Amino acid sequence: MTESVPAEEADRLAEEVIKDYGRYVNDGMARLYRFMGFTALEWENNGAVLKDVQGKEYIDCGGYGVFFHGHRHPRVVAAVKEQLDRFALSNRLLPQKPVVDLARLLAEITPGSLQYTFFCNSGTEAVEGALKLARAYTGRKGYVSTHGGFHGKSYGSLSASGRELYREPFYPLLAGFSRVPFGDIAAMEGAVTDDTAGVILEPIQGEAGVRIPPDDYLPRVREVCDRRGALLILDEIQTGLGRTGKMFACEHWNVVPDIMCMAKALGGGVMPIGAFTAKPEVFEPFNTNPFLHSSTFGGNPLACAAGCAAVKAIREEHLVERAAALGDRAIFKLKRLEQEYPETVAAVRGKGLLIALEFTKEGAVGLLISTLLERQVIALHSMNQNRVVRITPPAVITDELLERALTAIRESVAVVNDVIDDL
Repeated sequence: MTESVPAEEADRLAEEVIKDYGRYVNDGMARLYRFMGFTALEWENNGAVLKDVQGKEYIDCGGYGVFFHGHRHPRVVAAVKEQLDRFALSNRLLPQKPVVDLARLLAEITPGSLQYTFFCNSGTEAVEGALKLARAYTGRKGYVSTHGGFHGKSYGSLSASGRELYREPFYPLLAGFSRVPFGDIAAMEGAVTDDTAGVILEPIQGEAGVRIPPDDYLPRVREVCDRRGALLILDEIQTGLGRTGKMFACEHWNVVPDIMCMAKALGGGVMPIGAFTAKPEVFEPFNTNPFLHSSTFGGNPLACAAGCAAVKAIREEHLVERAAALGDRAIFKLKRLEQEYPETVAAVRGKGLLIALEFTKEGAVGLLISTLLERQVIALHSMNQNRVVRITPPAVITDELLERALTAIRESVAVVNDVIDDL
């Protein structure tokens, strides 16, 4: 454990870091940190707790879904250290065992006949590869995605994503993409044609505010894809690996995609890693030419060691079941806010430990996040829905810490409610 820094030195260090953000990293982020009062430096993390430079502790219910295992899960850290002592990066000429071990595990835990995995470094890279594979396999050019969907910000994944704020500065994006309302099966039926290579969507839209589709939606999308010969690509980057109380969110509706994208929790909260897993017949273009799609650092030994330990921890520590149980408890308690503050809280919804608080006004989100931070709880906004705060605790959070977080949320909503008319 590292030592905290005395207050005067911590303030000086924080000011220096934020100034250098403005000089060398991103001036807009520096200004945002100052405006929101987020000026304490993140210094040390463990489990569900984050510490700032002065040793002040925060319950981490944020992280965009990365920290399903919490911070520095001991099994994941130990696996990375062991691999680091052996070799850190591969020369790519000789085969290496960690990538095979993780690919085998993913073939075991993914639904249906998903089998072959390509490894990369992030979620947006996983989407890019999945889009390329769909085109290579089908020989078609078109894609259908959904309004509000979020698949990343690199060029191809941004073309599939559904918020103009991030898209408009970069037009023209890739051709061949059309978007339909999420949950609207009639619109999907009308959009998928004989030239559609793939339909890409999230089983539950995360950045759009934890939007859960009607129960018949995913099965019917699967039927549409089968009928038209299009591939179904499910983006489980945020929802996968236990977050929603199932290993993968599509299992809530017993749907198997042709290609599945993963990232975030796959690195166990320790290493960045992305992946897409496909059915054998779909993956065949990449089997035929293994250099058709590649990544220098994708599938590196350290990331794969972390991934193996992360998957084993989920299975052996029953984290999926714990996420389901804790999520049911949290959502049940937070739903009361709808009745207590109907002018402020529009909805509480979620599955497992992917939970949304939707407010009646956009200004409530920033205030709630700031008020929560004062109560030493971290939560995050939704990029594609300005009225939603997401609550994403790790599955390793203790009952005591979860209750403290829920209490802080209820108190913070009460603060927001007192000023909602002024927002």
